Amino acid sequence: MREVQSMTWDLSADVVVIGYGAAGTSAALEAVAGGAKVVAIDRFNGGGATELSGGVVYAGGGTSIQRAAGVEDTPEAMLAYLTHEVGDAVSPETLRRFVDGSPAMIDWLSSHGVPFEGSLCPYKTSYPSNKHYLYYSGSEAAGAFRGIAKPAPRGHRAKAKGTSGKKISAPLAAAAKVAGVDFRPHTRATKLVTDDEGRVIGVEATTMRDAPAKVQNLFARLARLSAKPGIYYPPLRRALEGRILRLERAHAKPIRIEARSGVIVSAGGFIANRALVKEHAPQYRGGLVLGTTGDDGSGIALAQSVGAATDRLGNVSAWRFIVPPSAFLRALVVDKAGSRVIDESRYGAAVGHALIAEHEGRGWLLADADLVREARSQLGDQSTWFQRLQAEGLFRLEAKKGATVEEVARRAGVDPAGLLATVTEHNLAIDAGEPDPVGKPAEFTKAVRTPPFSLFDISIKPSVTNPCPMLTLGGVVVDEATGAVKTAGGQDIPGLYAAGRTAVGICSNSYVSGLSIADCIFSGRRAGLHAAQRARVAR
Repeated sequence: MREVQSMTWDLSADVVVIGYGAAGTSAALEAVAGGAKVVAIDRFNGGGATELSGGVVYAGGGTSIQRAAGVEDTPEAMLAYLTHEVGDAVSPETLRRFVDGSPAMIDWLSSHGVPFEGSLCPYKTSYPSNKHYLYYSGSEAAGAFRGIAKPAPRGHRAKAKGTSGKKISAPLAAAAKVAGVDFRPHTRATKLVTDDEGRVIGVEATTMRDAPAKVQNLFARLARLSAKPGIYYPPLRRALEGRILRLERAHAKPIRIEARSGVIVSAGGFIANRALVKEHAPQYRGGLVLGTTGDDGSGIALAQSVGAATDRLGNVSAWRFIVPPSAFLRALVVDKAGSRVIDESRYGAAVGHALIAEHEGRGWLLADADLVREARSQLGDQSTWFQRLQAEGLFRLEAKKGATVEEVARRAGVDPAGLLATVTEHNLAIDAGEPDPVGKPAEFTKAVRTPPFSLFDISIKPSVTNPCPMLTLGGVVVDEATGAVKTAGGQDIPGLYAAGRTAVGICSNSYVSGLSIADCIFSGRRAGLHAAQRARVAR
């Protein structure tokens, strides 16, 4: 231990990173590359929500993977599309930097061991099977966006079977270890330490590092189980979290870490904190928590404790995917009145948002017998195991059938007259060669004609077989050039940075697959770079 500014420190570094998912590891790598000594801490094992994710990075403008797949894309097309998706979440200048740096980001990730492959998925899906690793991961090909820019597939899935998030988090962590990052797992940040002028100079935490080996091993195992399978079964996660808390109370010891040039908070969002979700986004209760137990808002709270401003805390992404099977792109999503909800070729988060924001979370997918038959035939080739499970749950548990449109409507609790009017309008437009009433592209339309008709309940509700994953998008306000955390008055908080879902970023208005991880890497590298620059200046 040593005395610095009348404080006693157990550890000392130029940069301290709190939270070690994609944003934290990216920040640590960039800071080390800039010459900084880095200590990184994580309450659990590291990896964060990225490790649990599908491992998709949204990138374009002519990446090496796109070129390998024969895909033509330009920065201008990517920027035009994202301008409409992102809105005012960040400035046009920041979005431009993100887009222009997109090809280099994929190369940077590849250089640190993240595997990508240019195997292009030939059909529209929410997540490709293990045969394909480049796909349309957003609404690029949907009706409302085709006139904005030429569509291009920009979902770069890390190559691995199943959900491949671990193939992003693990290589980045391994590269950071080789680079010299001092990573301390099972260490929970409890307070930011400031000096008399309000500069953040360190972190107080509790750590399991000195606990007996068998206790540390148990803690790590419980943390893994809480992440998966705990994410799919909340009662299990709550039980595991209780055991984790008891171990922390019994064995965790206080520790104080000096940060000579900066602290970077990259501890995720707050989707796991149901009280905060109820406070800021009450209509989004009932979804599947897409993240770890550590996505409890604690990182945001740490920043707030020293004056950080927050924004867009009510913005939540709710995923109601209807594909695979891709045949369901030609089905109709309707509400209780039988009216169309949205262009069904839009990304699943747009479908979820429309259901929650405009239709009280209630919705059904209408398909005739021919479409259901085609959809079933596609499941084996187009889906992973968890997608097949969800689809079978939809087919077996959430379906109502009827010999007529009116009959299936009555059985499902949908207005029969309204649904019949919707189907009639839809079919007439197809027969007349006219545009779809809600703007869906013609190749995704199909007349509803062949009985029996099915209505599948896709409402936003707690469900084991057909959950609605959700993640929070808002966070603390940062300087978009440096990642420095700002106060409500617009001033930087000296020595404090934020990245990933702890901060407002590229995807804080609208999410498409891969945009959050891409923003974690973009914002993490930004914060690490500027924190390291401060370290060089201080020397």
